[in-house]
Amino acid sequence: MAKKATVSGVRSERKGSGSICGHRMPAPLTYVAAAIALLSLTSNIVIFYKFQREGAMTLGHGVSGSNSHLLSEVEGKTPSTDTDSVVINLDHGDPTMFEPFWRATGERGIVVVPGWQTMSYFSRADGLCWFMEPKLAGEIIRLHRLVGNARTEGRHIVVGTGSTQLFQAALYALSSPDALEPVSVVSAAPFYSSYPAVTDFLRSGLYRWAGDARSFNGDGPYIELVCSPNNPDGFVMEAVVNKEEGKTIHDLAYYWPQYAPITGASSHDIMLFTFSKITGHAGTRIGWALVKDRDVAEKMTKFIELNTIGVSKDSQLRAARILGAVSDGYELDGHRRHGRIFVFGRRLMAERWDRLREAVRITGSFSVPEYPSADCNFTGESTPLLPAFAWLRCEKEGVDDCRGFLRSRGILTRSGKLFGSGPDYVRVSMLDRDDKFNLFIQRLLSAA
Repeated sequence: MAKKATVSGVRSERKGSGSICGHRMPAPLTYVAAAIALLSLTSNIVIFYKFQREGAMTLGHGVSGSNSHLLSEVEGKTPSTDTDSVVINLDHGDPTMFEPFWRATGERGIVVVPGWQTMSYFSRADGLCWFMEPKLAGEIIRLHRLVGNARTEGRHIVVGTGSTQLFQAALYALSSPDALEPVSVVSAAPFYSSYPAVTDFLRSGLYRWAGDARSFNGDGPYIELVCSPNNPDGFVMEAVVNKEEGKTIHDLAYYWPQYAPITGASSHDIMLFTFSKITGHAGTRIGWALVKDRDVAEKMTKFIELNTIGVSKDSQLRAARILGAVSDGYELDGHRRHGRIFVFGRRLMAERWDRLREAVRITGSFSVPEYPSADCNFTGESTPLLPAFAWLRCEKEGVDDCRGFLRSRGILTRSGKLFGSGPDYVRVSMLDRDDKFNLFIQRLLSAA
């Protein structure tokens, strides 16, 4: 197993600049970025369909077989009373479990954008990330200070269309256009299934996927991806290669109080966050990076500029409003009773994990990891990890393909093979609506 660490991690980091003014990039780097960006305009869409062909993802609208249909993706209700024929899709981490919370918040989550606003490409012409809305930057800093999960002082904030675009931008920024060979990109298995797919999709001459970080023995520069808490298995992680010429990207999408104890403020060179896993607003497509080094932040910004000419300002304003409502729930007296999303999320995750563990115990046909507890600085309590995904292993005799076994029972999951593990594992989303999760538990109990 890869090394486990405290959630915040302990690594020595070089100091970064706190300035905000941008500079033009050298022409060779601009040409390289342009070439990558033009190719990657459609990469996320095509990767989605690539996963579908490989059995890693479905569109969520249907499966083969005339008598099968998926649970409604719009209202979260079955299209008929015959639940036996319903196929539940828990392959993807669609965080719709947060819908009841936001329904209850009323106007606190509403954004009105008049037709004449947000028409310009530019948000802050004097800023490094010139397309970032100042309101969003302010709410990001406010939320991190409230939760205490990441340091924002001396960091540059780069906004992206989800954290996947920021991941691509970071790979570009950390690669050398003058290198004779592509830089190796590694991550400790089980690693997030999108890491190899996104890294190699463009067949870039700048970087290439090199597999499991634990078995990496290459010389020269490399980039290590550290997801902590980890997707898919939920454990707290730290870098495992730790060679002098290496650089790290820390994906902290799940380092929030509903999923993990906040043991300290992370302070890494590049830290990626996604709006979707904090509040559930996956469709808004907003992510951000906290970056120490100014040159790296400038290169990431240039990549996004050439890739999508910035990031939707309407989405940024909605994200700012939602993040502000999250902070208000803890800082304003009138919002505290019903506006605390981390209380809502953690209670729901704890209930779901209790039910899953009980079902696993009863059947004896599956297993899930056991997680330690730690003192959480945010809640002031000792709390366990409650991962957004269940790393489920089939223990049933004669079952070698856990994904296929569950699919035959109307449960769509993602195979462990796509995470650098074996087919006896699957990743199961714990983030969907209650009716889907209830059906999942029922079918798991009947699969003994």
